[in-house]
Amino acid sequence: MESKKLLLTGVSGSIGIHFLAHFMRNTDWDIVGVASFRHKGNADKITDHLNAHPEDVPRFTLITHDLIGPFSETQKKRIGKVDYIINLASASDVEDSIHNPTYFIRNNIESTLNMLEYAREVKPEAFIQFSTDEVYGPCEKGERFEEWSPILPSNPYAASKASQEAIAISYWRTYNLPLIITNTVNNWGEKQQPKKFPVIIQKKIARDEVVPIHGSEGKIGTRYYIHSRNVADAVLFILKNTEPYLHRSNAVDRPDRYNITSDTCWDNLELAKKIAYFMGKELKFELVDHHSTRPGHDMAYSLSGEKLKKLGWKQPVSTEESLKSVIDWQTEHPEWIS
Repeated sequence: MESKKLLLTGVSGSIGIHFLAHFMRNTDWDIVGVASFRHKGNADKITDHLNAHPEDVPRFTLITHDLIGPFSETQKKRIGKVDYIINLASASDVEDSIHNPTYFIRNNIESTLNMLEYAREVKPEAFIQFSTDEVYGPCEKGERFEEWSPILPSNPYAASKASQEAIAISYWRTYNLPLIITNTVNNWGEKQQPKKFPVIIQKKIARDEVVPIHGSEGKIGTRYYIHSRNVADAVLFILKNTEPYLHRSNAVDRPDRYNITSDTCWDNLELAKKIAYFMGKELKFELVDHHSTRPGHDMAYSLSGEKLKKLGWKQPVSTEESLKSVIDWQTEHPEWIS
């Protein structure tokens, strides 16, 4: 049987590098990774992976390209025939989106638009548009959003992701793009960006500094967290076990959409306490007013994972076990989060 080829954008990012590792270990597919290294992506992540797994080198091709522009004809020839596209590439820092929304939103829309145009040309078997729980906006206590809940983003980052989804859906309906949308809760993983909250917590605890926790007494923000390898496992499960639903002429229908979540919800203080425990250190913290420090901050996000669960998927590694492995690894390799 002929091996498949996957085009993975954002391959050098915090999530993309774990997708590369997971798909290399669990498929025989060739992988073309796209990265601009203009944003938060780090070329050393790819080098480190390939040095540790030289057997992956023959199956991996790196295309250095900024997706706010289309691929050149030379790049298209290097990529060759593509069976699957996973569009991970996006600026994802909420703080950056708040301070520079115009640039941020344009970047995320233009990069996705160029990938959709490329997909329209090469006609893959499936196009995964990777999105976030934040497009749904905040939830009430005990509420978990199901697929196709109302979209109500609170900040420019969330709005840019919702825009990506909307444009992708229009390509699904207009051009019969084999679209699958995934919405995912907060990711963590080894080699995560230094500005992400779990890394900030770990660095401050290591330096014996006070950790700022958004919230007030009795009202602290909550999040669901999941390791990026678990997320990659879910996306691979979707590709292997489903076929994209295609739009039917004149039908009022929708493309496939899957929530990827964990079963563990912690408030931000609980998360900080667990990280301190795994580090064997004392936690020093202070509660800060989240409204004044971060406009558009939501207290809670939550997704229902019942749809994927009913299809037979469950996360391979528990949330607590994966957090411990991340903290232990980054304690031994502080250069990756400095």
